[in-house]
Amino acid sequence: MLAILGGTGLTQLTNLEITRRQVMRTPYGEPSGALTFGTLGGHEVIFLARHGYGHTIAPHLVNYRANLWALKQEGVKRIVSVASVGGIRADLVPGTLVIPDQIIDYTYGREFTFVDGTDRAVTHTDFTQPYTQSLRSRILAASRIADVSCLDGGVYAAVQGPRLDTIAEVNRLERDGADMVGMTGMPEAALARELGLSYATIAAVVNYAAGRGDSCNGVNLDNVGKVAQGVMAHVRTLLECVVECDGD
Repeated sequence: MLAILGGTGLTQLTNLEITRRQVMRTPYGEPSGALTFGTLGGHEVIFLARHGYGHTIAPHLVNYRANLWALKQEGVKRIVSVASVGGIRADLVPGTLVIPDQIIDYTYGREFTFVDGTDRAVTHTDFTQPYTQSLRSRILAASRIADVSCLDGGVYAAVQGPRLDTIAEVNRLERDGADMVGMTGMPEAALARELGLSYATIAAVVNYAAGRGDSCNGVNLDNVGKVAQGVMAHVRTLLECVVECDGD
């Protein structure tokens, strides 16, 4: 089964035919909300709003471990994450969709692993390729079928939030090789890998990162909301095609 983890701007899937909702309990606490079961394009999926269905959970307070554990417990094998990002690279203008292939983790203080020394032996997880290539390829193929433009590849910088970055911080991210900046990419991707889940991200560029484009004197948050609303319509179309292309 495939699950969709919605981020900012995607607290609900309007094209999802909901069949039931289920409150979950995990050894790591409660997920961001009840799991929403339904069909998308006639195919069964599970949807979970990462920040809660009222968008009340800040990026650094998301219970990533509970979210991933609950999805795994319900038989999920593949997760498509939707994340809003700021564009650093010149071609990542607001409204662009990109499927990143690498990630840099700048977060801190988050519960970032299931290997916590309490009930399982220490293991080391290969994270050379943080996103599952087969799932990335499926999303890109679906984008061509659905005629939704997506850029292939990019480095996602995961920062702490919830505040946005300074120009100097974005300059550092760019020097490190980052193409976009978001707040929820880690530890979510690493936790999915630890659980053996396929995982890929659809990154929606909703603003220029600080010091880029029209964000040299600050990010217009009202405009970010308008861009997010528009680009998420394309995300919904793409997700429906991804689900149709999915198979066990």
